[in-house]
Amino acid sequence: MSRTKASTMDGELQKVFGKPVSVLHEVAVAHDVSPALARALELRAFLALTEEQVARVRDRVYLDMDPHRDMDDLSADKLRVDAQWLEAALDARAGYRATLAELLRTMPPPGQRPRPVRTTQLQATATLPAVAAPIPPRSGAARAPRP
Repeated sequence: MSRTKASTMDGELQKVFGKPVSVLHEVAVAHDVSPALARALELRAFLALTEEQVARVRDRVYLDMDPHRDMDDLSADKLRVDAQWLEAALDARAGYRATLAELLRTMPPPGQRPRPVRTTQLQATATLPAVAAPIPPRSGAARAPRP
C-alpha cells in the first residue's frame, strides 16, 4: 500500500493518534496495534492511492487542454473517458475520506483497551392468583353460523 504518499487526512490521523503517519506505520509493523489503528492506516493508504489517481487524471486533462497545444490533437472521446475516470476517482476519494473520518470519530481513545462487556440476564417473575376468575361464556368465541 501507499505508505510514502501523503494523503489529505494525514493531519487528522496525527491529531488523533499523536504521532506522524510514518511513525504510526512503524508502530503498526513492530507491535500489536489496535484494530482501529490498523483499519485507519489501511483506509489512509487507499485514500492516498486514490488521490494520486485524481492528480494524474487532472494533470493529464490539463496537459491535453494546454492553450499552446495543436487543436488537431484534441479528442472529445479521450476527454470523455478522462471525465469518467476522474468522476470515479473523486467518488472513491470522497468515500474513503468519509469512512476514515467516521472511524476516527467513533473509535475508542488511543491506548484504551476494549473492556469486556458484562451482561446479566434478567428474569421476569409473575404470580398468578390462586383462583382465576371465570371466563364469561361468549368472550372471544366465534359466532355460530346462522341457519
